[in-house]
Amino acid sequence: MASRCWRWWGLSAWPRTRLPPAGSTPSFRHHFSTQEKTPQICVVGSGPAGFYTAQHLLKHPQAHVDIYEKQPVPFGLVRFGVAPDHPEVKNVINTFTQTAHSGRCAFWGNVEVGRDVTVPELREAYHAVVLSYGAEDHRALEIPGEELPGVFSARAFVGWYNGLPENQELEPDLSCDTAVILGQGNVALDVARILLTPPEHLEALLLCQRTDITKAALGVLRQSRVKTVWLVGRRGPLQVAFTIKELREMIQLPGARPILDPADFLGLQDKIKEVPRPRKRLTELLFRTATEKPGPEEAVRQASASRAWGLRFFRSPQQVLPSPDGRRAAGVRLAVTRLEGVDEATRAVPTGDIEDLPCGLVLSSIGYKSRPVDPSVPFDSKLGVIPNVEGRVMDVPGLYCSGWVKRGPTGVIATTMTDSFLTGQMLLQDLKAGLLPSGPRPGYAAIQALLSSRGVQPVSFSDWEKLDAEEVARGQGTGKPREKLVDPQEMLRLLGH
Repeated sequence: MASRCWRWWGLSAWPRTRLPPAGSTPSFRHHFSTQEKTPQICVVGSGPAGFYTAQHLLKHPQAHVDIYEKQPVPFGLVRFGVAPDHPEVKNVINTFTQTAHSGRCAFWGNVEVGRDVTVPELREAYHAVVLSYGAEDHRALEIPGEELPGVFSARAFVGWYNGLPENQELEPDLSCDTAVILGQGNVALDVARILLTPPEHLEALLLCQRTDITKAALGVLRQSRVKTVWLVGRRGPLQVAFTIKELREMIQLPGARPILDPADFLGLQDKIKEVPRPRKRLTELLFRTATEKPGPEEAVRQASASRAWGLRFFRSPQQVLPSPDGRRAAGVRLAVTRLEGVDEATRAVPTGDIEDLPCGLVLSSIGYKSRPVDPSVPFDSKLGVIPNVEGRVMDVPGLYCSGWVKRGPTGVIATTMTDSFLTGQMLLQDLKAGLLPSGPRPGYAAIQALLSSRGVQPVSFSDWEKLDAEEVARGQGTGKPREKLVDPQEMLRLLGH
């Protein structure tokens, strides 16, 4: 979340769902024989890409859509990636719940495609399969010392405080004074904000029922001794990947002050005039924060701040430095860089100078990446995507993709909605044109038999709603909107599985 990691949580108001222009969605009512009137389609992944794809496919008057998810709970990064102090961003879950409640849609959690059931098995059971499983991994730094204790991916850290089951054993040590985040995207700012938010402010969010941060993470953050967070980027102010909303939030963070070097902004004033408006506004805010003297009220606030965050530009990580006993991270060695090229071709090249930045915690936030899900599915390991044309997987008829695994980890929620609708539209066009298998397909009935024979117990959407009610009930005792269940085995026990 950086190769401009996707930030669905970068919006506070969701765009109203819009369908493609009139005439662009095929009409189906008179194009099918009796045998073909119930197209069976499945979607792999229940994040925004999966749910938006399903939503569009249900425009077909007879289609049935099954959504498979490896977690016992739905909603993907809306549940596990949205910052816990941005609860309004999760309102999109209401739309997804409406989709799941359709009589022609079913959710099946606790089913890992590629392990519990294969893609060829899904293709046998359904007329079409859409892969929308997102980007479940992070990009490695590929530098010496990356394996040292005290070095984490920002993705794992976000998963830890958001209750992602696989990250609950993370145990980050926040007893150090300084943390370094490698990357300057929205996820990097999210992590910095969570690290620097004063404990009393987190408690205030609790009282207002405005955070669902996990109990364990809150306990660790209360004891945090981190006072300074540096966000390091290879390039300069004009190339940062975060957005103005997140920057404003950091600048106004209670108890924290920004540290920006005015020298990093020399000669930028003329260049700012030439960039697109969103980038212009963002860079102007950075420029003012770095170069202008704060007003009296802001000066008092900054002077009383006990914590600080800063942007280190033109620095590329070369090595994580070990402590004297070699047992944990104690700093990052950075190569000083300069920019070559113009516009999109701008790249950072080393100058030969080196700089060491001491710290006790290193978080890598240079991007997410997708994994291959099944040997039968083409995968471009360099780009981290499934090769496709407008969502049609190349050389595999009846197989489609949407979201990050289709285009890489970029864009905001509106981007993914549009992208997913486009994949759905291509699939429905192919269905109308007779390019998908004809005749009936068994759909979930066949997959259920396979899962049962393998000892896999799927979790339905009504099951999820029982878990949801349990989380809300547990949260009420502590004034939170919910206390997330983080142990899949506990979830299954609560459901009697």
